[in-house]
This record gives sequence, C-alpha cells and structure tokens, in this order.
Amino acid sequence: MSLPRRRPPARRARLLAGLAGALTAFTLLPGAAEATPWPGHPDRSIVRHTVRPGDTATGLAVRYHAWTAELIRLNGLGSRSALAQGQVLRIPVVLSAVRRAGGKAPRPAPRRHSKKTPPAWLAMHATRPTGRGWLHADLTREQVRRLVTVTAKHYGVPPKLALAIAWQESGWQQRRVSITGAIGVMQVMPDTGRWMRWYVGRPLRLRDTHDNVLAGVMTLRVLRAWTRRDDNAIAAYYQGLGAVREHGYFEDTKQYVAAVRAHERRIVRTGSPG
Repeated sequence: MSLPRRRPPARRARLLAGLAGALTAFTLLPGAAEATPWPGHPDRSIVRHTVRPGDTATGLAVRYHAWTAELIRLNGLGSRSALAQGQVLRIPVVLSAVRRAGGKAPRPAPRRHSKKTPPAWLAMHATRPTGRGWLHADLTREQVRRLVTVTAKHYGVPPKLALAIAWQESGWQQRRVSITGAIGVMQVMPDTGRWMRWYVGRPLRLRDTHDNVLAGVMTLRVLRAWTRRDDNAIAAYYQGLGAVREHGYFEDTKQYVAAVRAHERRIVRTGSPG
C-alpha cells in the first residue's frame, strides 16, 4: 500500500502564508468577545486586530467578513492601504455575512447549541486541552477511517471526500508533523486549529487524533460553503483560499486536486484509497 506524497517546503510555505493572511472567508473572529457596535451601522460590529507580518487590508477583510473599502476608510489607511506590524486596526465586521458563513458573530450573545446530539467522542473530548503530547495517536487506519467518516457525516461533509483528503495528507496516520508544523491525520496548521475552535466552541488539541480530524473536517466544511465547488475546496485546503482566488491553481495544486479525486474514486469503487 503506497503512501501519499509529502508536500514540498515551498508549497507548504505558500499555504502557511495563505492561512495566516486569508485562509478562508470563514476565518475566525478572534476578538469576538471584545466587539463593539459601530454607531449608525446596525449590521456592523467593530473588532480590533493587531497587524502581524504578512497581513494585508484585503486579507483581513476576507478573514473577518468585512468590506475592504470600509476597513481602509475606517482606519484612514489611504489608497495604498499599507499596514505596519503592531498597528491596531478597527475592523467593521458584517454580521449578516458571519451568520451566513455559519460563524460566531462578534458580539455578546447567549451560546446557541446545535439541535443535533454530538457524537459520543465529541462529548468525551469537550474539555480544555492540556499538555503537548500525542493522544489517541496510535489508532489503526481502520479506526481513523471510521473516525473521519463519523465526523464528516455529523458536520455535513461528504465522508469519501474527507477520507480522500486525509489519505493524501497523511495516509490516515496521526503521528505526522510537516517541517512547517502541520499536524496529524488532516495535516492541520496550528493557526487553523485556533481559528476552527470558534466554530467548534472549544479549544482543539491537534495532537489528539479526534480533535485533529474535527479541525480538518470543519476546515473542509467552511471551504466547501464558500467555494461552492468541491475542486475549489480541495485546492483551497492545499493552497489557501486567498491564494486560489488571487492566483488560481498552482501547478502542484492541480496535481493535489487530481490525486484527491483519484483517491475518492477508488474509495467509491473499491472501498480503499490505495
């Protein structure tokens, strides 16, 4: 049984940059608890963001569900919209866009729980993660397969698609860490895990196989919702949604999409991706 190829460092670096700047239009609202209303704009709420290396006005607008023009105007950035590291920006989040995206609106509100009963494993792992070691990392491939399938079904993601991506990423193995820090079965970057916690409603421990799969499936879920086509969602999982929208598919991204689709077809036909 052959294992999927490892990602080249250059491609991983591009993905990291894409995730840090504009991974998806579903990126989290980290300042949700500190949001304030924008007077005269009932569908807006202001959150504060400290500029990091690689941030751009457009990327932040995508990340926070804001309009670029409003962000630039509110912060007096000027036509070139240059950002300085450490600069604190006020970002006018469009609340209706957040709700449509299935995210958490950045304003105080009672926690809303899904009417669905979470899977048993999700209830078991609903505590704050502690420690840095691996947890449930020695599951067999068949156990990982079942975990990915159950998680994908619960969150409305096609199980065979999630399985194909997991196979391409790690060969359904948890003890995998890339040279750029992507972790586990779904090869989730730490920043992505921190963003996905807002959709899950709790911190995620990426070295726990259960949380790793959950983070990857949730990322795929939001990418599918924003791209509308699974090929684009697969490409964005690999390359980053911002980069896909700006540049189209890189050559290695085309190969990645083709490989995932081939795994998916084999799973449908034979039950096995390899």
